[in-house]
Amino acid sequence: MISSQITILLLGDTHLGFDLSLHPRIQVRRRGEDFFANYQHVLETALEENVDLVIHGGDMFFRSRVPGAIIERAYEPLLKVANAGIPIYLVPGNHERSRLPAHLFLSHENIHIFDQPRTFTLKVCGSIIAMAGFPFVRKVNPNFSNLLQQTRHLEVQADLRFLCLHQAFEGATVGPNDFTFRADTDTLSSTQIPAGFTAVLSGHIHRSQSLTRMTGQSSFPIPVIYPGSIERTSFAERFEEKHFVLLRVDPVDLHLNVDFKKLPARPMHRIQIPTRELSAVVIRERIKLALSDLDPDSIVHIQLTTPDDQPAYTGLSAGELRSLAPPTMNISLVYNWKQSDPKPNSSPLA
Repeated sequence: MISSQITILLLGDTHLGFDLSLHPRIQVRRRGEDFFANYQHVLETALEENVDLVIHGGDMFFRSRVPGAIIERAYEPLLKVANAGIPIYLVPGNHERSRLPAHLFLSHENIHIFDQPRTFTLKVCGSIIAMAGFPFVRKVNPNFSNLLQQTRHLEVQADLRFLCLHQAFEGATVGPNDFTFRADTDTLSSTQIPAGFTAVLSGHIHRSQSLTRMTGQSSFPIPVIYPGSIERTSFAERFEEKHFVLLRVDPVDLHLNVDFKKLPARPMHRIQIPTRELSAVVIRERIKLALSDLDPDSIVHIQLTTPDDQPAYTGLSAGELRSLAPPTMNISLVYNWKQSDPKPNSSPLA
């Protein structure tokens, strides 16, 4: 066996097509371009770093039915990577309803899809890599052993073995209050991971993390690596950095170097403005003043409140609200946000 280091690029939860209209009625900045920009950056990195393979951990698209133009725009950068001789492995996620939209591009010899439980093999630097996996499955826990058996991974001789999924594992954390997943019908337990695998590479969890210990109990037998989403899909993620992963593996000692590569993510702010029965003119001035303190590249939710912090109604139209903000800013009025959310990350104006 040759001991050259093997490099894997792992990304996931790209949610392409999110907030992207093909025929917009008004010309405003849309967040969908942010997702495509980061997606393009990640795949360009695959070419620049000359990685050995690329794995997409699922939820390539933001929903199961997307326009053909978005499908083509999403697959075209994959084709460029595949044409450079870099194999790509795709796990369909829950947003695709476990099935990627069909396209001629996907028939490329270097593009492989976990459209059913299966195991792919690849020879790199004299080492054989086996990648077992299956598309997203609901109520996966009781069916996991059977699904894993269907991949026929035990029939393959390999030096390195990776389990490629789009599932939640216990111990993964998400959200502003660090919700922690516990093993149940939709969440896998660390004890279910069979021996012999080098790591689990998974999408589905939007916070970048590598699970190496089970919450409050014993260690995971191998790391479970989540690259996280490439952009913030909701305000629940507004304090999280976004990443993709360059995973370097020594095929001799199986040492893993997990390098989370930071991606640009626009700042998100929630602002409360007490109205105190003020006139519409004064309310507009207060909104404009609050926005002037923010990065003009921000994504902003504004909540107008009454003295008892209850949502207040305003006659502001969407167009009027946008006129108070820089054209580079995404801004909207929110009449209620979840009580479990942390306080707004910008001081209210008195």
